[in-house]
Amino acid sequence: MGGLTLLLAAVLVLISKRFAVQEDRRIAQVEDMLPHTNCGACGYPGCHAFAEALVLRQVLPGQCNVSPLEAKKKIAAFLSMDVGETEKQVARLACAGGNNVARNRAHYTGLPACQAATQVGGGAKVCTWGCLGFGDCESACDFDAIHMDPHGLPHVNEELCTGCGDCVKCCPKDLFSLQAISYRLWVACKNQEAGDALTRMCEVACTACGRCAMDAAKGLITMTNNLPRIDYRLSHNTQVPIQRCPTGAIVWLNADGSIKKGHASKKIIRRQPLPVAGT
Repeated sequence: MGGLTLLLAAVLVLISKRFAVQEDRRIAQVEDMLPHTNCGACGYPGCHAFAEALVLRQVLPGQCNVSPLEAKKKIAAFLSMDVGETEKQVARLACAGGNNVARNRAHYTGLPACQAATQVGGGAKVCTWGCLGFGDCESACDFDAIHMDPHGLPHVNEELCTGCGDCVKCCPKDLFSLQAISYRLWVACKNQEAGDALTRMCEVACTACGRCAMDAAKGLITMTNNLPRIDYRLSHNTQVPIQRCPTGAIVWLNADGSIKKGHASKKIIRRQPLPVAGT
C-alpha cells in the first residue's frame, strides 16, 4: 500500500508539471506597480485580479482609484496601452443630522454599533432615515478615510477614499453611496416626509419645499418622494439651487472637504447635543 501511494503521488506530480498553465510573467510585474490595497474599487477582488485583467487588455490602468497618475502612466507604457480616464468615485453621506441638530426619541444603551441600534425599533433617532452616529462606517473603512465628527456624523476624506464601497455595505440606513468626485451639488438628507414640522425633529431636514427644483435649470432637479433628485447627466456645476433652501438640506461640497449652504439656510450655532425628545 505504501509503495502504491508513492507511485500515485509521483504520477500526480508528473501530471501537474506536464499540464501546468504558466502565468504570464507580466501579471506579477504589473501587480508590483499597483498599490496593493486590494480595495476592490476597480471592480475586481484585488490587485492581482486587476493586473490579470490589464494584461488581458480587458481594462485600462485609469480604472484604479488608488494609484497616482504617474503609476498609471507607467503601467500603460509597460503594456503599450492608453491610461484611460475613469473619474474617481468617493463615498457621499445623505445626512447632515448630527446630535446638535437632530433629536433622539430615547436613550440607547446597547452595543455601540449602528447595526445593533437599528434592531431596537430602527434606532433612537426621531428621524427614522437619519445617521445613528456609532461609526460602523469608520470601523469598516480600511483606508482611514472616514472619521466621526464631534456631532456624531461621519466625515469622508475624499483624498483617502478609494471608493471601495465598504461603508455603503455596512450602513444599516443606506445613507452612503458612491458618487463621481466632480458631483459637488448634493442632497444631504434622505427623509421622505414633508412639511415644516419636520424641523422639530431635525433642523436640517429637507421639508420638500421644492425651491431648489424651482431655481435649478430645467430638468436638473426633480422632487421624488419628497426629496430633490439631481440629474447629474445635465450640467450641475451650479450653486443656484442651494441658495433658497431654508434648512440647508441641499448643499455645495467644496473640494477641500468643507460644506457650503445657501444664504437663506438657517445658521446652526448649537454645539451641544439636543436633549432627548419629550425631556
